[in-house]
Amino acid sequence: MTYSELSKSLPVSENIPLLREPLFIAGKSIPNRLAIQPMEGADGTRGGAPDEPVVRRYDRFAGSGAGLIWFEATAVSHEGRANPRQLYLREKNADEFKRLVTRIRENAYAENKIEPVIIMQATHSGRYSKPAGAFERLIACNNPVYEGKNPLPAENIISDDLIRRIEEDYAVTTRLAIEAGFDGIDIKACHRYLNSELLSAFTRPGPYGGGLENRARFFRNCVSNARAESRGGFIVTARMNIYDGIPHPYGFGAAIDENASMGDGAAGSYTVPKPDLAEPIEIIRRMGFSMVNITMGNPYFNPEVNRPTEISGVERMYALTREIKKACNDVIVISSAPTFLREFSPNLAAGAVEQGYADIVGFGRMAFAYPDFARDSLAGRFDKKQACITCGKCSELMRGDRAGCAVRDPLYTGRYIDMKKQQGEPK
Repeated sequence: MTYSELSKSLPVSENIPLLREPLFIAGKSIPNRLAIQPMEGADGTRGGAPDEPVVRRYDRFAGSGAGLIWFEATAVSHEGRANPRQLYLREKNADEFKRLVTRIRENAYAENKIEPVIIMQATHSGRYSKPAGAFERLIACNNPVYEGKNPLPAENIISDDLIRRIEEDYAVTTRLAIEAGFDGIDIKACHRYLNSELLSAFTRPGPYGGGLENRARFFRNCVSNARAESRGGFIVTARMNIYDGIPHPYGFGAAIDENASMGDGAAGSYTVPKPDLAEPIEIIRRMGFSMVNITMGNPYFNPEVNRPTEISGVERMYALTREIKKACNDVIVISSAPTFLREFSPNLAAGAVEQGYADIVGFGRMAFAYPDFARDSLAGRFDKKQACITCGKCSELMRGDRAGCAVRDPLYTGRYIDMKKQQGEPK
């Protein structure tokens, strides 16, 4: 992989200084064009507060030099937690979140003389909820691409009444996020969690399924409830799937193909659809977002879509993100998935901004492996020996009980090896 080869299919540029330009939103300055993406954690307290590993993680992120820190997935209710130690913001722990946000700001200024914008990702995990350690399977509707020949029973389909209650949970979480000092809230609508799955609930009857007006109802109500609580330039935004990578009528952002195979519930056994971004574009416009964070796919099922391990996946991510930016030019668009390019990822970030693919480029796995990536990128000294190698071990580690890099971070290297030994697998 060379710079010359990448330039044939991706927007790469050597204009790294462009990434140091600030952006302004809601009276706030985002000091540069690099962001740390939200990565789901499993190392808070059982009560949902930030624990020591979380504080350490954000100490590292605060010192990174990134102008935008998109704080990790934080549940809006107990039943919506993706694991028993996922963060969960509530009245009894709001002060602990506030201390962490204050600490992030102080460390960022001490290390880099910047004040990053901090967005909290608010989530309900839906199909992937595991508050007690086992899947509760609160699904929007049955999905044969995931379930194959063993569909989940009707009692797993979340009721309209519970959906309406969760809409109110987003209002409460927004109020608490403001009190904790966050600059904004992300109404998470990606990676097949509840909001994302409802956007593709073509086969669900009633007010939350069928046509786009109904399928977007939960998303729209959560955004409205968050805005009703907002004040003082607080940002209401979303990290949003624009393409699920599975066939219509079970995937969002997919073109209709009457001959598509739904497969047997195994990854790769279905027809990968062509994208159709008409609905994602319409939703972004309807919601009136001033900023949106773009992603795709399902990390539990087709992770190569949102965490590419081949150049073709990066090409798809940036081609589709560019379509969003062209259609929603007045919206600040954040792109994803530059990490596979390793030492060329800053060039992709610069090119994406320079050529109008996105306004900010977000890094996920790279921040685990190389927490100083932003500062070093902006100074033109990116160290490829510290770069993420896209091995996927961070995801395996998180499925255990920690969120970090099992290759570059000594704190987690031994833990990963011990975890594999306990599982009876080679390290």
